[in-house]
Amino acid sequence: MSHESIKAAFSDAINHVAANILLYTVDPDRDLTRNRKIGADKLLSFMVSCGSSSTKIELLDFFGLDANAPSASAFNQQRAKLKPDALEAVFRHFNSSVLAMEKKPDYRFLAADGSTFTFFSKPSFAPSEYFVSEGHSAKGFFSMHLNALYDLQKHTYSDALIQPVHQKDEFRAFCDMADRHVTMPGTKDVFIGDRGYCSYNNMAHVIEKGQYFLFRTKDIHSKGLVGNFDFPDTDSFDIRVHVTLVRSHKKSIPIKEGFYKRFVDAAASFDYIAYASPDTYDLSFRIVRFPISDSSYECIVTNLPSDEFPPERIKLLYYARWAVEGSFRKLKYTIGLSNFHAYRPEYIKQEIWAKLIAYNMTETLINQTIIKKGNTKYEYKVNFSIAVHICRVFLRLTTEKDSIDVMSLLCKELIPLRNERQYPRLKTAHFRRPRYFIYRAA
Repeated sequence: MSHESIKAAFSDAINHVAANILLYTVDPDRDLTRNRKIGADKLLSFMVSCGSSSTKIELLDFFGLDANAPSASAFNQQRAKLKPDALEAVFRHFNSSVLAMEKKPDYRFLAADGSTFTFFSKPSFAPSEYFVSEGHSAKGFFSMHLNALYDLQKHTYSDALIQPVHQKDEFRAFCDMADRHVTMPGTKDVFIGDRGYCSYNNMAHVIEKGQYFLFRTKDIHSKGLVGNFDFPDTDSFDIRVHVTLVRSHKKSIPIKEGFYKRFVDAAASFDYIAYASPDTYDLSFRIVRFPISDSSYECIVTNLPSDEFPPERIKLLYYARWAVEGSFRKLKYTIGLSNFHAYRPEYIKQEIWAKLIAYNMTETLINQTIIKKGNTKYEYKVNFSIAVHICRVFLRLTTEKDSIDVMSLLCKELIPLRNERQYPRLKTAHFRRPRYFIYRAA
């Protein structure tokens, strides 16, 4: 796959949404129906290529320092007519086009996680469900939560769901994304999550799709999901258990031989049995426990087949999940999702979807870059920070006439892989004030 075909996939996604722009405008009878300097296609492309400089500077760069480039006010008037759904549609169309051009793997590993983004606003612009005042800031701040599925092999986001911070529900977000996830023929999807995603409801939603899950859970000595099973005497094991879920205390409910009975109370979500109903739901899964140090163990629940995924491979898969957390850092501080150009939540959602597209396009270009291996101490990878800048320039209007050789540029911007390096994780989350776009460094 060449950089021209990747850009063609992006342009096709932009043109597809622009051709149906009335589906994504606030007022379909009026909005984006007249010819303007910044029409629907240029508006969408500009938002994806936009960096962390002020809106005026970004517009000048995008239009190649053209004296007739639209003003920041014109851009704001145009974006006010656009729903965030337009950028979401570009995101999904671009992802589908890239997947169609790539070789289909036997398994696709998707890590589920979430991250919170803060932004400046005021009550007249943002409803109360976005406002946070917990002692981090004297005046408070505004925030929203991004839930995402991250492809661990392609290093791209396959799906996302945005929630106001006070309506944050990662369980529900995971179920919604799992339900709407489009599977590729001949490929099985494996949904990987940390302890916050381990629940019978999440397991059931994945099973109903005919796919696989791999969740970290509390250890067997804790009061968690696997706290009351019969385990071997050894510290490390790999066993399969069968569970019947009930939501009624009636003793007449039949339980199959060899199945554990588990009651799901009213406070817990389970979408396949109504509370107090005599219905049951059967599921089976493996509980895999392995050491991670001399004195600590990790516990994983999964329905992956044991012949293809022994404990050692399960351990590696869970370790690979940490890539999604690193991706959020790059999304915020390299792509620029900590620097917003707006106050209103609807505009912030536009920018989140735009940055996700920019991230995916950058990683797709990196994936197609061929790095020659030499007789060196380290293996090398493309410098993501430089790749982001190259991608932004590649998307600007000036490159439509004077194309750039993206792959050759990326091959020159390499950094060594030092996998042996380890850094202590912060024990507490550190609040960082959002930066207002007028005062940030260009």
